[in-house]
Amino acid sequence: MSRFFATGSDSESEESSSGSEITPKAPGTTFKQSLLLSDDEEDTKRVVRSAKDKRFEELTNLIKTIRNAMKIRDMAKCLEEFEQLCRAFLKSKNIVDKEGVPAFYIRLLADLEDYLNQLWEDKEGKKKMNKNNAKALSTLRQKIRKYNRDYETEIAAYKENPQESADEEEEKEPEDSGSSSDSDAEGGDDGVSAKSFLKKKPEAAPEASKFLKSAKGSGDESSSSDEDDDDEDWGSDTIDSGSESSDEGEGKSASLAVVFLKKTQETEKSSEKKIQKKKKPKKKERLEEEAEEEGGEEVEGGWEKVKGGVPLVKEKPKMFAKGTEINTAVVVKKLNEILQARGKKGTDRAAQIELLHALAAIAAENNLGQGILVKIKFNIIASLYDYNPNLAAFMKADMWKKCLDCIDELLDILFEHNNIFIGENIAEDSENLAVSEQPFRVRGCVLTLVERMDEEFTKIMQNTDPHSQEYVDNLKDEGRVCGIIDRLLDYLENKGSTEEICRIYLRRIMHTYYKFDYKAHRRSLGIQGETKSEQDQEESEGEDSAVIMDRLCKFIYAKDRTDRIRTCAILCHIYHHALHSRWYQARDLMLMSHLQDNIQHADPPVQILYNRTMVQLGICAFRQGMIKDAHNALLDIQSSGRAKELLGQGLLMRNMQERNAEQEKIEKRRQVPFHMHINLELLECVYLVSAMLLEIPYMAAHEFDARRRMISKQFHHQLRVGERQPLLGPPESMREHVVAASKAMKMGDWRTCHSFIINEKMNSKVWDLFPETQRVREMLVRKIQEESLRTYLFTYSSVYDSISMETLSEMFELEIPTVHSIISKMIINEELMASLDQPTQTVVMHRTEPTSLQNMALQLAEKLGGLVENNERVFDLKQGVYGGYFNRDQKGGYQQKQSYQRDQKGGYQQKQGGYQRGGYRNQNQSNY
Repeated sequence: MSRFFATGSDSESEESSSGSEITPKAPGTTFKQSLLLSDDEEDTKRVVRSAKDKRFEELTNLIKTIRNAMKIRDMAKCLEEFEQLCRAFLKSKNIVDKEGVPAFYIRLLADLEDYLNQLWEDKEGKKKMNKNNAKALSTLRQKIRKYNRDYETEIAAYKENPQESADEEEEKEPEDSGSSSDSDAEGGDDGVSAKSFLKKKPEAAPEASKFLKSAKGSGDESSSSDEDDDDEDWGSDTIDSGSESSDEGEGKSASLAVVFLKKTQETEKSSEKKIQKKKKPKKKERLEEEAEEEGGEEVEGGWEKVKGGVPLVKEKPKMFAKGTEINTAVVVKKLNEILQARGKKGTDRAAQIELLHALAAIAAENNLGQGILVKIKFNIIASLYDYNPNLAAFMKADMWKKCLDCIDELLDILFEHNNIFIGENIAEDSENLAVSEQPFRVRGCVLTLVERMDEEFTKIMQNTDPHSQEYVDNLKDEGRVCGIIDRLLDYLENKGSTEEICRIYLRRIMHTYYKFDYKAHRRSLGIQGETKSEQDQEESEGEDSAVIMDRLCKFIYAKDRTDRIRTCAILCHIYHHALHSRWYQARDLMLMSHLQDNIQHADPPVQILYNRTMVQLGICAFRQGMIKDAHNALLDIQSSGRAKELLGQGLLMRNMQERNAEQEKIEKRRQVPFHMHINLELLECVYLVSAMLLEIPYMAAHEFDARRRMISKQFHHQLRVGERQPLLGPPESMREHVVAASKAMKMGDWRTCHSFIINEKMNSKVWDLFPETQRVREMLVRKIQEESLRTYLFTYSSVYDSISMETLSEMFELEIPTVHSIISKMIINEELMASLDQPTQTVVMHRTEPTSLQNMALQLAEKLGGLVENNERVFDLKQGVYGGYFNRDQKGGYQQKQSYQRDQKGGYQQKQGGYQRGGYRNQNQSNY
């Protein structure tokens, strides 16, 4: 007989058993036994309740649902439940007319109206609401205002004294329940009410007592939830426990009849007990209950304390029946049974993982071979990945550790046993899992599992606060992830196909390309760092990241057949070169790959990688002093105003309206983890300083040119913002520093410019972030001096007849050969109308600069020429004949006329000696 049936116990022993214990029932027994019950027996479970209780219970249930929806701000649910509540209240109109409007109903109406008014006033919260909730909020607000007009007096009374109305309601509840029970008990024996009948402990006959269960049933919570006494005193069993005992009595009529036996002594005892328990303080009650539970556990031995609801069976289900011979076929069959439940609704994923672990342990105990163990490990790792059904969700820490351990164990098995062949192309029918002379063949792909592990690691880093210690702790796992990738790389180099090797190589590259190799950098500078441990010495003596990247990328260039892997490898290689200041290798690889021609057709993650690479290339050019190249590389990213979004480092709030929730989730999944971010302030500073060094001399050279163009719109915008400020104080932000430096450079004052660009604040924000800080600062000072000299000559050349190069050298603290070189270039490029007098080392200016009146006349002539040209074009379109003033004698048409104008203009500039410096503009136009 099952241990769930109490043997040889009478009714007194049943009373003494612990009240708060729940019997764990074997699954399926209730369903089978309920089939054996007749209709009469099922009727015994019914509880007689008054119409008032039914209606009020319906109302309270709906009110609970509304309050829950209010907590989570689910306005659509609130509206739906409120409409149901109104309909239910109408049904109970007759009872409300007799008893009056219940206080709990008035309380809800008042609270709901206040809550809706509060939400309505919260403008920010309303903006964040989705469309359905916002619509439901306005609808519900209108309805509740209209509905509450009928209960204005009651609501006002409740709001004046909400505590009193709540206390009144609590007082009414026991009275109401008493009156309803009295009315129900009219047909009962000896005037016993339905509720007291339910709370009675039936005295069983000695024969029937064998079949009665001493512990409470699992389903009696719902019937006894009306009063706290029932929860406290489970010793006096309810009718449900009686009916359960009748279920377990295999349908015997005696056990069912016992339920209906009543004794007045029993009722008196139970009522006395209730009075005593009410007097006890809650603390004592709890201590007594715990003592009773402990005592009950000692007596019964096998009872376990279970949470409320359906009893949870904590016993692990047995894998195999007793005496079953465990072999490979049986284990595979059991494995397939477990896997069939995967993905189904209601499947406990954690339990499934435990079952698979247990199965692996059984397979190892019975020495079934490594083949079946590898197959189970594959399924354990797949189940760990499936634990989170949502794609956006990331693995919890315990699951992540389990996953890493499982993959390590799997790789250990594969390295130890060379006779295991795994692959996706192996069909399940052709698998060989049993121990035999032939090698094991298992269907699966360890590379896919490792790739998924890498993606999960990225998701964990994306969903962790980057400024917390947790992020640092999670980042420590990257060493372990890279270790697993390296181990798999070694395995696949021996046993994998070329395509698989390319895929794992790319994974290794993606974990290497963005890291600066400080040890290689120190070695290149000849600095020997102090190594504190043997591990550090091994690492410092290990292979440089540049050598590793070169070897992995070149293999992919040669062997890869998919464009995507090769493209990613090239971009990572360029990024790594640029990060380590190998400018020429990075530039040549970018130009030879022609990636810029078709990158717009790539998928978004590759485009983000391309943007990151271009930015790193621009910063590298800046460090090397290639200002023009740096500006050109950063121009596209910075001019868009969306650098943060284009680099995958965050979403812009202003663009939130353009994308829906689904697109936003996809965008967030593409974000780069924080430890891979490029400093946006450094990026903007490099761009603005580059623009300043190019734009300020150009503006000075073309001060009176009507067709002067902008090299950098963003830089001009910052200048205009600086000019608009009514009060000019000392610069604070990085942008203000660059604007102040630009104004100083425009006047040729390089020292002030230098003090604004290089100071403690700018060092801490920007320049100290570079690896070779001092060298970058020296390069910047040099560039500022040279460009300030050029600007000075453009601005003040009309003032001088001649100027000594020695004077210029002292003013700008440059060597005389450098000054000579700069001036010579300006003269050759026809930017400066002057000549060098070698013996005296002076620059002799030529008076070819037009006066302001001449400049204005030239501007007027250009505008009139443009007006005539436009008139001719309009006239030609109307007439349908190509011709005009400038090409009367030519038959080449309109296009030839345009080129003639340009030739004329170019020749005119040459005749005038280049006073407009058109040569400088024409020559450098392609470079900007």
